Amino acid sequence: ETHKKYLQKLDEISKLQSSCSSFIARQRKRLKEMSSQVNKCTKGSSADDAKTLGNIKEKVKTQEHAFSEMDAFLPKKNGLYLSLVLGNVNVTLLSKQSKFAYKDEYEKFKLCLTVILLLLSFVCLFFVSYRFLDAIFNFLLVWFYGTLTIRESVLITNGSRIKGWWVFHHYISAFLSGVMLTWPDGILYQAFRGQFLAYSLYQNFVQCLQYYYQSGCLYRLRTL
Repeated sequence: ETHKKYLQKLDEISKLQSSCSSFIARQRKRLKEMSSQVNKCTKGSSADDAKTLGNIKEKVKTQEHAFSEMDAFLPKKNGLYLSLVLGNVNVTLLSKQSKFAYKDEYEKFKLCLTVILLLLSFVCLFFVSYRFLDAIFNFLLVWFYGTLTIRESVLITNGSRIKGWWVFHHYISAFLSGVMLTWPDGILYQAFRGQFLAYSLYQNFVQCLQYYYQSGCLYRLRTL
């Protein structure tokens, strides 16, 4: 009986989501038409009319902001990248708790893989010089940055304000890691190998320090 009630509520949620989305789309269309009319009326208007039109513009902005907040909890179409990777799958999380939990899981994933990459780059740079181990390290980099781009796209869909340059940087990192993975062993590879591993070691070490500093700041804020 509880499961039947659960399925019924799921069906109700789906209908409410569709209803809200279509209603917001209609209202946004009307707001766009209203903004266009207001802009036309602004030219050559008197002082009183200009004040009234200004108030209307402020109300339109307030309503648009309210619709944006509503959109954060409604299903939306995936971007091009998510559509190519996941297809037309709804990745919108329905509660703030779920959004925060996914964000926290994203940060833990980054920290865990950063520590592993730090240790592996240290071993490859100072102790072992096998192409097979280098390939494992580069494969981890490809998988790490590729996974980050997917998770960040999901976070952006759910309202996270991740900068575009940050995601683009991970696209480039995934591509360059793929170049390192497929680069055949030879004189040029060995000449570049040490510099690349040293840079990876430095980068991962700095990121670990950053995570440690951020966790310390969060702990101090929670104890205030």
